[in-house]
Amino acid sequence: MKMVSWNVNGIRACLNKGFMDFFEEVDADIFCIQETKANPSQVDISTPYHTQFWNSAEKKGYSGTLIFTKEKPINSINGLGIEKHDSEGRVITLEFKKFYLVTVYTPNSKRDLSRLNYRENEWDVDFLSYVNELEKMKPVIFCGDLNVAHKEIDLKNPKSNERNAGFTIEERNGFDNLSSSGFIDTFRQFNQQPDNYSWWSYMRGARNRNIGWRIDYFCVSNILKNNLQTANIHKNILGSDHCPVSIDIEI
Repeated sequence: MKMVSWNVNGIRACLNKGFMDFFEEVDADIFCIQETKANPSQVDISTPYHTQFWNSAEKKGYSGTLIFTKEKPINSINGLGIEKHDSEGRVITLEFKKFYLVTVYTPNSKRDLSRLNYRENEWDVDFLSYVNELEKMKPVIFCGDLNVAHKEIDLKNPKSNERNAGFTIEERNGFDNLSSSGFIDTFRQFNQQPDNYSWWSYMRGARNRNIGWRIDYFCVSNILKNNLQTANIHKNILGSDHCPVSIDIEI
């Protein structure tokens, strides 16, 4: 199966910037989207062979997730089942015969780190608990914008960003906890090289200069490690400040 994840930074805007060209070319079995900034009534996407699952934020023009899948899942679940987290449309879970697929748009800690405590002590704790509970039943694949560069190799300027949102020790520890629970960062199974990023600031020509961060991931249960075939970052695909990431997995 080919699976793709992309933070589109507004699905309506991205549709006007070549989204469908990539969507049709990549021909994924499952295509996950974060930061839709829309609800289904605002978007017309003609994909007759895909099933759509939306989780939109209560706040208009904010956050939101979406999954297209060729195979109809057994079940779909929006959110973590925890009220304080679930108004922002950040999680969709699809249950298939052999695995769970979760797409997630992790909350940003904000430039002034005003949301770091929530992120560290509430969201990260509850998301880890959620995927661990799923894994007791079936292997888990989760993907999305996790809003953290895990290690120094995952951003261009680690030293100058140590207390910036997305690279604080608290956020990185949150990813460590995912790894300690047995979830594998699929890209690093295939590529240990620096300068591989999935997000670039719109400022100062950062993308052209490849001054970026790798904050978009596919992670899988350890039991699926040998099923992985490829993991890629599609850095040449424009349309958002993020680029798509993907895996091919035998499952």
